[in-house]
Amino acid sequence: MNGETKICQNCKNDFIIELDDFGFYEKMKVPPPTFCSECRLQRRLAWRNERGLHFRECGLCKKKIVSIYREDYGNIVLCDKCWWGDDWDASENAMDIDFSKPFFEQFFELFKKTPVPNLFVFGNTMVNSSYCNMANNMKNCYLLHDGTFDENVSYGSGAFFDKDSQDITMCRKCELGYELITCVNCYKTIFSQKCQDCVDVSFSYGLHGCNDCFGCINLNKKSYCIFNEQYSKEEYFEKLKSFNLDSYKSVLDFKEKSYVFWKKFPHKYYFGIQNYNVSGDYLEHSKNSKFCFGCNALEDSKFCSFVSNGPVKNTYDFTHYGDNIELVYESLQSGDGIYNIKFGWGNWINSNNTDYCITIPGTSYSFGCVSLKKKKYCILNKQYSKEEYEELLPKILKHMDDMPYVDKKRRVYKYGEFFPLEFSPFGYNETTAQEYFTLDKKQAESNGFNWFEEEERNYQITKKYSEISDSINEIDDSILEEVISCEHEGKCNENCQTAFRVLSEDLKFYKRMGLPIPHLCPNCRHYQRLKQRNPLRLWHRTCMCDKAGHEHVGKCEVGFETSYAPDRPEIVYCEKCYQKEVY
Repeated sequence: MNGETKICQNCKNDFIIELDDFGFYEKMKVPPPTFCSECRLQRRLAWRNERGLHFRECGLCKKKIVSIYREDYGNIVLCDKCWWGDDWDASENAMDIDFSKPFFEQFFELFKKTPVPNLFVFGNTMVNSSYCNMANNMKNCYLLHDGTFDENVSYGSGAFFDKDSQDITMCRKCELGYELITCVNCYKTIFSQKCQDCVDVSFSYGLHGCNDCFGCINLNKKSYCIFNEQYSKEEYFEKLKSFNLDSYKSVLDFKEKSYVFWKKFPHKYYFGIQNYNVSGDYLEHSKNSKFCFGCNALEDSKFCSFVSNGPVKNTYDFTHYGDNIELVYESLQSGDGIYNIKFGWGNWINSNNTDYCITIPGTSYSFGCVSLKKKKYCILNKQYSKEEYEELLPKILKHMDDMPYVDKKRRVYKYGEFFPLEFSPFGYNETTAQEYFTLDKKQAESNGFNWFEEEERNYQITKKYSEISDSINEIDDSILEEVISCEHEGKCNENCQTAFRVLSEDLKFYKRMGLPIPHLCPNCRHYQRLKQRNPLRLWHRTCMCDKAGHEHVGKCEVGFETSYAPDRPEIVYCEKCYQKEVY
């Protein structure tokens, strides 16, 4: 069988299923998808509420908790201790399959009445980090999501093994970092992107093994440079004093200057560390993997994103988590030893051979189950014998094809499609889908997505952002009593909280780093960092290098897939030409 062109039933654009893709689908025993890869990603992300937290009451112990589920959704949420406890059993909500109704209607009836965890965390590994989601092994962290093994880190996402930092996105092994994007193993680094193994670096991009550099780009093992100009040690620090980085106005000025300066230099077509035969962006230690973004330790995989930890092998259309998984398809927020998982959400801890299941740690050979723990041969949470299960399952798959669920936009969901968009318990605007496929309310609802109307806020703003003293040196502890307006004032499309507080830990950090108080709320700061990252999309382009002394004659003709769109202002180079300019 050769590759095949199909029309996406969502966006109506053509997409190609390659020969290798058919081989994977045959191995997984699933039909080819009817959504294109980008629409499949958007659909999964619309089930990933990372940052929208709401106050709820635990359905068992009645303790006040925070949850990703709103009160008006009407489901039952349990705190971590109760959900993992033995005082309830999800089998109590078991249902018989009804062949007169579409499967997905029955499944989400089960989902609404079966208790689920309030957050995606491993609570026994979280110390003083109650307001963190999709996380484990955190200590003294606040509003830090999608992270692990972090300590004293606040207001970030995609943080792994970081310490004493704030406002970071997709960073690993960084300490005393602030406003960082995709940095690895950096110390005391601020307002920088794509830097590795750096110390005391500011407003810089793509530095490797550098220390004491400011406003630089594409340097390797350099010291005492300002906007790529070499200074003596004494000159450097004297110059640095005059920059007044304690001033908010100065910080804004240098951010703008550095962004303009960076665009004058070549950018490598993708960001990666020790990869082989890959395509995508922000990849580490991966091989033979295509169209993947923000992943670590992939092998023989495709259409994956935000894999925080590998190995991940022979997996397609997977989003978030990882940690020793194989043969996983169209799933998210799953990992830790899982195998042969299809269409799953929140499946962990050695789950295997399951379809259409949500939060089922240690469960295997099950279909359409919710919140089961260490069960086997279950359908809609009902226990069957092995023989009964194997006899009933083919009938259900046929039923899903014969009586598919059809949503309001006439999209057809047979066996082989992920959960229908309109069943998501979250508003589109509170999910990760909004971060990478931004829509307004009208656009979202016209595409069949839910929309979350902001809850009424019960706080009174006591200080406008414009009234904050410009320098951190002019700020005292009285700032801790203020409710500060966000500069966006809720007028953006970034889940603006309209106001924020400066906590005592925040003030100590700003004082220690000599940095001014921000003027945006944590959500808006998060979105500003995301705008600096490239989209989860690839374009075919050709290297823009035309310099003499490289291996090519005239303009380089090397082609590649890149997340830099053709209309972007950056100068984009292939790997070899970039290395000639940097190393």
